[in-house]
Amino acid sequence: MLSWVVTFLIIALIAGILGFGGIAGASVEIAKIIFFIAVVLFLVSAVVGLARGRTRV
Repeated sequence: MLSWVVTFLIIALIAGILGFGGIAGASVEIAKIIFFIAVVLFLVSAVVGLARGRTRV
């Protein structure tokens, strides 16, 4: 999922350099949203992992 963030940031940088401000701004916003979704999913999975605990084999 973080690869999508990097992709949109690269698109934003290229669009910004070429002068496409609207596309650059939209790409940055999409990258931010995907990044925060990834962080939330990571935290949820960490909490679920801690709640389950480790089982002995």
